[in-house]
Amino acid sequence: MKKAPIDTVFAQGEVNPYGKYFTGTTYLTMLSGRDNTFNAPIGNVTFEPGARTNWHKHDGGQILLVLNGEGRYQEKGGEIRVLKKGDVVRIAPGVIHWHGAAPDSWFVHISVETNAHQNGSTAWLDPVTDEEYK
Repeated sequence: MKKAPIDTVFAQGEVNPYGKYFTGTTYLTMLSGRDNTFNAPIGNVTFEPGARTNWHKHDGGQILLVLNGEGRYQEKGGEIRVLKKGDVVRIAPGVIHWHGAAPDSWFVHISVETNAHQNGSTAWLDPVTDEEYK
């Protein structure tokens, strides 16, 4: 396991067990699991440079809170958005998107799965190609 060279509030965690839905290496620390009391899974995700999610969508939506590094976010058919420390991304339910690190930067964000009590499932789609990632 590589240790991110950037400071974050939460521990980096182990290699992401959902790695088959990512390109490159990511690390996950769950800060709050899926349960029937809070209904809001929250994870700290660390991306190595160039690592990114597949295209995917959340039935209940998602909020990303950027902690450090430089990242990328894109909704299907939209422009790529550069993400920096302090940025917040609000992703409406059912919106197909991807997010991850810049090609030359580590990236850390908190992922909040919103409305998890309304099914809250994630549909994982195709990998983001190198041409799409740019």
